[in-house]
Amino acid sequence: MKAAVYDKYGPAEVVEIRDVARPEIGDRQVLVQTFATSVTTADWRIRASAFPGAMWLPGRLMFGLLRPRNRVLGMEFAGRVVSVGEKVTRFRMGEAVFGFASSGAHAEYLAMAADGAIAAKPASLGHDEAAAVPFGALSALVFLRDIAKVRPGQKVLVLGASGGVGAYAVQLARHFGASVTGVTSTDNVDLVRSLGAERVVDYKKEDYLADEGPYDLILDTAGISTFRHAKRALNAKGVFLPIEFGPREIMQALFTSCRRGKRVVVGISNDTREDLAIVGDLLERGEIRPVIDSTYPLERIADAYRRVESRHKTGSVVVTVGSATSASSSAA
Repeated sequence: MKAAVYDKYGPAEVVEIRDVARPEIGDRQVLVQTFATSVTTADWRIRASAFPGAMWLPGRLMFGLLRPRNRVLGMEFAGRVVSVGEKVTRFRMGEAVFGFASSGAHAEYLAMAADGAIAAKPASLGHDEAAAVPFGALSALVFLRDIAKVRPGQKVLVLGASGGVGAYAVQLARHFGASVTGVTSTDNVDLVRSLGAERVVDYKKEDYLADEGPYDLILDTAGISTFRHAKRALNAKGVFLPIEFGPREIMQALFTSCRRGKRVVVGISNDTREDLAIVGDLLERGEIRPVIDSTYPLERIADAYRRVESRHKTGSVVVTVGSATSASSSAA
């Protein structure tokens, strides 16, 4: 099978399309023929060893100290089940699915645990659209619902509101009943407003922290701000929640948790099949929708990486694999 392989950390050019062995599956796994995947910010950081600040060494220890431990990256995917383990009852041959893997989706075939973050693809979405959703939507769901515990009537400020996580954070915060302000660039103001933001701030023209104290939550999806700068825009018990964080934010979270007032909260997303099913249901009901920046064939995945590294993408950068990918609702 064809796969995007990298043998060393470095720029986008280290990724090459090669023929590799098709993965074997166990009794509790399914084999998915991949029709679409994506390049996420996490894929870029792992490939380039671009872990922020003091997280470089922990990142290397996790993903390979001297060279990559997993040579095929890729987390989001959509495709169809082509083989089923003997003990799998959740899926049938030919079923259209989408999901979130720890790695391996930048390939024509992917082995997935049947009880992992994999679910039936929403019938209303094409494979390319479905592959644009899991990373951003699952992250936004967990950070807003579980870590920030957003409630109806709260005021939420989303930094990076048109990005891979931010586009779903705006939609989900609105779904949870919050009043949402999104911060983005001039070109994306209309998009963010269409996603449900009641107010959109163009950071090129306005200071998004000019209003003191109105927000219950500031969700920083792209490492744009710091607690020192953001706290003036929080109310007396407001929370600053950075998705990208390091030792500084961890220490701030520990310190502010011991006293009343404005706080820093940090956490990580736990991607589960139950949450993916929730996301799928929201997609089917039209309460959230995919946002796609651009689409590249697998052979041009290096260009997809370059687009992600620009830090100016809008939504997801999708990579098509094989000929079955389309925006139609066909279950392939």
